[in-house]
Amino acid sequence: MHEDHRWLESVEGDEALQWVRANNARSLAVLENHPNYDTFQAAATEVLTTQDRIAYATIRDGFAYNFWQDDQHIKGIWRRSPADAYLADEPTWQTLLDIDALADAEGENWVFARATPVRGETGPTGRYLISLSLGGRDATTEREYDIDDGRFVEGGFVSPEAKQAADWVDGDSVLIATDWGPGTLTESGYPRSVRLWKRGQDLAEAGELLSGEPSDVGVWPLLLRRADGSLITGAVQRFTFFTGAYWLFSPSSSIPLRVPVPPKADINGLFKDQLIVSLQQDWQPEGQEGFRSGDLVSFDIGRFLDTGSLPPVVLMFRPGDRQSVQTVGVARDRVLLGYADNVISHLSWLDHGADGSWHAQPVALPGSGQAIVTFADERESIVLMSYQDFLTPDSLYRLDSVAADIGPELVKAGTAHFDPSGLTISQRSARSPDGTEVPYFLVHRQDLAADGETPTLLYGYGGFEVSMTPSYSATIGRVWLEQGGAYALANIRGGGEFGPSWHQAGLKQQRQSVYDDFIAVGEDLINTRVTTSDHLGIMGGSNGGLLMGVMLTQRPELWNAVVLQVPLLDMLRYHLLLAGASWVDEYGSPDVADERVFLEKISPYHRFDPMMDYPTPLFVTSTKDDRVHPGHARKMAKRFEDAGKPFLYYENIDGGHGAATTQIERARRVALEFVYLNTKLMP
Repeated sequence: MHEDHRWLESVEGDEALQWVRANNARSLAVLENHPNYDTFQAAATEVLTTQDRIAYATIRDGFAYNFWQDDQHIKGIWRRSPADAYLADEPTWQTLLDIDALADAEGENWVFARATPVRGETGPTGRYLISLSLGGRDATTEREYDIDDGRFVEGGFVSPEAKQAADWVDGDSVLIATDWGPGTLTESGYPRSVRLWKRGQDLAEAGELLSGEPSDVGVWPLLLRRADGSLITGAVQRFTFFTGAYWLFSPSSSIPLRVPVPPKADINGLFKDQLIVSLQQDWQPEGQEGFRSGDLVSFDIGRFLDTGSLPPVVLMFRPGDRQSVQTVGVARDRVLLGYADNVISHLSWLDHGADGSWHAQPVALPGSGQAIVTFADERESIVLMSYQDFLTPDSLYRLDSVAADIGPELVKAGTAHFDPSGLTISQRSARSPDGTEVPYFLVHRQDLAADGETPTLLYGYGGFEVSMTPSYSATIGRVWLEQGGAYALANIRGGGEFGPSWHQAGLKQQRQSVYDDFIAVGEDLINTRVTTSDHLGIMGGSNGGLLMGVMLTQRPELWNAVVLQVPLLDMLRYHLLLAGASWVDEYGSPDVADERVFLEKISPYHRFDPMMDYPTPLFVTSTKDDRVHPGHARKMAKRFEDAGKPFLYYENIDGGHGAATTQIERARRVALEFVYLNTKLMP
């Protein structure tokens, strides 16, 4: 019986941190003394702090708002420019809040999370809720800020640190879900009640509007803006990560009204009083036509509020077998739908006609890559979109919901930070053991020799209906592709590339299919002589870190390098650590007998065999990660240490779930990871 190493779960315990610092020092001495480290770090720093990065923004009341970090603003500045100047690519920035200066003045390691404007009033108000975290945690504090005065409001809204969410109902009241003390959080560590907090009240006096159960994942505020500008307030109650209920609050009733949608459904917003809903399960509304999992539908929210009954539900979009809804952006005059077709992005404008049906108009895109709606708001006609692929830098485009006939107009072209000449992108497929076709992308030299000698990095995630799509990474380009490496991205089950069914095929005891898919892609890269096991490395983070741990323990001979970023690894205790209880719907519960049997079979921490030969792994995690517990990486690394097997380990003492909060920290992490990959995979 292995030692369980639970002392390493003490996040900031003296003994645990002593172990962390010792292994950090040992590993950094190896990686930072590599001949390529300084070059890689300089390249990554240049890419991540360059002034010609696109400043993605939100638009409100004639201004474009942006949060920016570079080598001069390490923690960052929140700033704005007149929207016309921003859209002309000639922004004139005004700093609203300097996080570096704030952290220095208050002696705290503040990390900017978000800024939420007053929504319940028309016109500019100047009041925001600023969310700040300590060291990059998910937990934040909310503080009212006045941008006109350039200061936090004395006596304004302030909430203590918690995993929380808040939004304005009007200039003097806030809908908030937070930690009100013992018994007010769920077993997952999230708030379980939503309350109305009025100006001048102590937070504890806020009136409760909805309370969930301790077994829920959490309860959060919901605000929807109607066509007349009024707000509908409500709450989202998540029973599990993928099931829940939506509730609306009425001034005339103390009883919340439940929105009659199925448990596996997401509300995407309101347009012309049509409530837009995406389905993750089949739905047969009583007396109406049935709908399929993956459909996008709508119904009249006004009729529902007036009658309390479900009005006729209308189909907005039905994806095909190899399609999936990816984004829904509600603008003032139309809805912009983003969907994937065989993992390639497509966009369409949708408008709700007088006949009650939805009408679609395709939007021409620059190429066959990834289009992401980066900004849409029901009060603004302008929608912003980024486009990119593996070799094309992200560029910013504007679309106008009034003029649907006009295609995307370039606002700012991205700057290339590596030389793509001689490189090409191919979309390939592997066959999983059950016959499922698993697509993957490969970025490689056009003159790729099928000799098995190409150093290849394979990335995967495979969970939570998250899609892996073509994207431009200047850091990978500089420190991997330009070094002669190839890069592969696997579209395995568990993701959302082909809709809810692709995700649900990898849930709980079916999860081995996710791992079989990834192994099949790795084997295909070898069978087609792109590479060999000696030159094949893999990387993934969070749920993808679990994937890496499973690959390390199930098929150690298939890879020569494994990078485990902020990973889950102890699958028999994950539900007891931080937010782990919220993921039981994805992985299964160790407290359910048959689910525990399966989890024990795949749990990397428990599958570790001290007699087995493993490639030397690199563990990357963060002390301040309050989502995936750093104890996962610590305990797995300790297994290697106890067995006398080589491993490398880096734990950022700050950094949150991304293992870095500043561009400088991110550059360091990139350099460490790719020095490791270079050492293990390059000839």
